[in-house]
Amino acid sequence: MTTKKPFSKDILHIENIDEVCNEIIAKMRTDVAKKLQRRGAVIGISGGIDSSACLALSAKAFGPKNVTAIMLPEQDSSDDSKNLAEELAAAFGVTQTLVENITGALEGFGCYQRRDEAISRVVTDFDPAVDKSKIEIKQDPASSLPPAFSITVIRPNGDVVSKLLPVKEYLQIVAASNFKQRSRMSMLYYHAERLHAAVIGTPNKHEVQQGFFVKYGDGGADVMPIGHLYKTQVFQIAAHLGVPQGILDRTPTTDTYTAEQTQEDFFYQMPHKEMDLYWYGWENGYSAEEVGKVMGRSTEDVENIYKNMERKQKTTEYLRMKPIF
Repeated sequence: MTTKKPFSKDILHIENIDEVCNEIIAKMRTDVAKKLQRRGAVIGISGGIDSSACLALSAKAFGPKNVTAIMLPEQDSSDDSKNLAEELAAAFGVTQTLVENITGALEGFGCYQRRDEAISRVVTDFDPAVDKSKIEIKQDPASSLPPAFSITVIRPNGDVVSKLLPVKEYLQIVAASNFKQRSRMSMLYYHAERLHAAVIGTPNKHEVQQGFFVKYGDGGADVMPIGHLYKTQVFQIAAHLGVPQGILDRTPTTDTYTAEQTQEDFFYQMPHKEMDLYWYGWENGYSAEEVGKVMGRSTEDVENIYKNMERKQKTTEYLRMKPIF
């Protein structure tokens, strides 16, 4: 009988990191060559930690010359994303890089127009030509209530307007924005099919299990090498493999909305270093009392955080479902 380790803030530290990396790399090779019968990898890179770790693993698994890295900017993308992505590819010797700007495709889908139309119904004087916007959750993660989304508009002069989003407008904004991830995945599959390669997906454990991905968008891929890893562990692997420091130091963002928006603001409600520990505690049966003592929260707070995580997993179950026959 295995004795469970006492809960601690170091519980997610990977001690045998070489072994873990080698296991992931070996599995990627087997999955791509034998199961999928493809040659090499195609991966979208954005300067984010997840795609950076996946590119590093892909370069080790298939060799840099067999990896095609694709940058997929659009009009709302940060300039930092392209610059960091280029630095990443160079660091791992990946010379097959492409830039595919998807702004035109998104305009054709009406992505921006449909999103801005919904925002304007809530903030009636919203001007998409000059105002920036984003969706946020402002509740404490220990709230006993389901999360409520707000639309935040930032004026050119710095003034901020924030209003709760009605369900109809929230759904339209998210549905319109999801054209971005689905358009990127379509482009990745074009190049993967052209090269007879596999698409490497970049979601981590939280994105998969909490539903922070777009179905048939960034959730569509052939291989997901970090889908079992907590965000904290992704950072550890990225640092171990030599991902540039600028990427390691960058705050994780969605890079989806016109205003700067962290993943914490939009979905997770807390920094990943805290969230990882609560999720590990919930998933592995640690009591709310034990976790609360380590994290400096009351037992009631941790119970509510556990309930919030369970709620997210249940309400996003359809995203992980295969088509029903």
